[in-house]
Amino acid sequence: MELYLIRHGIAVEQQAGLADEERELSKEGRQKTEKIAQKLISWNWHFDLIVSSPLVRARQTSEILISTGLTSQSKTSEYLAPDGSIHEWLTNWFVPQNYHPETKLALVGHEPDLSHWAEIFLWGEAKGSLILKKAGIIGLKLPENDYPLGRSQMFLLIQPKYLI
Repeated sequence: MELYLIRHGIAVEQQAGLADEERELSKEGRQKTEKIAQKLISWNWHFDLIVSSPLVRARQTSEILISTGLTSQSKTSEYLAPDGSIHEWLTNWFVPQNYHPETKLALVGHEPDLSHWAEIFLWGEAKGSLILKKAGIIGLKLPENDYPLGRSQMFLLIQPKYLI
């Protein structure tokens, strides 16, 4: 299956009285994310499901992707919140779903978690080598019928500046 790790778009700056989980996409963040979504549509991309972190900026990014027609199905997962555990996500969320090998699954979340997850899928451990910019995408091919950590292949690492 193909797994796409998508970082949320540019959010408003942290400020007193605004909880981090409530930070929304900025105007620029919305515009760039919409342009990126339109580019993906122009390339005939489609996801079977988009799963988002519960934080506002990630949910808003997911909603923009959905509104452009990249998928008709979405869910939220606490495992994609900052400091979420890839092992818990695999065990408690991913494995029970029993996805078809041709599934294209997109996860919308945060840094450094998404880069670390990609590294764990690729090398079995987080090395701090990958950096995913806001609204950037990492594409991974997960092995069929095999434990994916340390056995996956990266086929895409694209920064947003190449999409807008």
